[in-house]
Amino acid sequence: MHFAYPARKNSNPPPYLPRSTRWLKIRRRHLKPFAALALAVLGLIWLFSGGSKHKGGRVISGKPAVVVVTVFDGKYDNSPYIKSIRENRSRYAEKHGYGTLLTSASDYDLKGSPASWSKVVAMRHAITKYPDCKYLWYLDQNAFIMNPYLKVEDFVMGSTKLEDTMIKDFPVVPPDSIIKTFANLKGGDVELVLTQDKEGLAAGSFVIRNGEWAKFFLDTWFDPLYRSYNFQKAEAHALEHIVQWHPTILSKLAIVPQRTINAYAGDAHGEQYKDGDIAVLFPHCSGTGDKSCARVSERFSQQWRTSFSKA
Repeated sequence: MHFAYPARKNSNPPPYLPRSTRWLKIRRRHLKPFAALALAVLGLIWLFSGGSKHKGGRVISGKPAVVVVTVFDGKYDNSPYIKSIRENRSRYAEKHGYGTLLTSASDYDLKGSPASWSKVVAMRHAITKYPDCKYLWYLDQNAFIMNPYLKVEDFVMGSTKLEDTMIKDFPVVPPDSIIKTFANLKGGDVELVLTQDKEGLAAGSFVIRNGEWAKFFLDTWFDPLYRSYNFQKAEAHALEHIVQWHPTILSKLAIVPQRTINAYAGDAHGEQYKDGDIAVLFPHCSGTGDKSCARVSERFSQQWRTSFSKA
């Protein structure tokens, strides 16, 4: 990090000014930083005391309450497996009056970045398409929503629910990150909900409250600087970086138990799915072979349909 050197003193003294004129110049010079500081403080107060609930100077109506976002890789769009995922999202959204953004990674120009970055752009796209939604739930392609009765705004984002489930004063990136989740964060102040698996933060399923903070977070995450770092796990490691080193983001983050929104199926990398969980993900499945996503998901495909038919 480079620090500016102190300015050298000018050996030629300024011309003499009358006392009153000098006083006005000095006062103006000292007032400017105070004015800038005051504006910054007011901006922060606005942002964190309700400004994020406004869109374009008006209050967000919360209709729809939730938008479900999924990005498809486009490789097997006509397969029964992908059609089942699309139907799964649509039926869940229809039941609760939610919106959906079911899009393809090829719809976005990522300027050469890995396709996995498309989830960030898609969330920003969803805010543009549904400017009055209250929450956005990103769920990876290789996942099923299993419990049609659970509503995101209550089960995940309800203030009381968050108070009970968020993991406080805990390493953001386990096991030994020195940066920890806030110990005194209130449920009503949470803007972003994430989970962890055995490898770190898990971005296969996360929820954001719509508003100015959400746009700030997504724009920060997608910053060209982070995309140029060539992180080993692209956007996943970029997320870990900004969450740990940006207090404005960390101060609004709640980490909840993995099975709350991100249970895994037959995977040793995280908590296993149990009946009643809201969703099941297949994060390490492949395109073909015995561990293909279509094969790993088979036992859940009929299960979600049965649950939805009874709901």
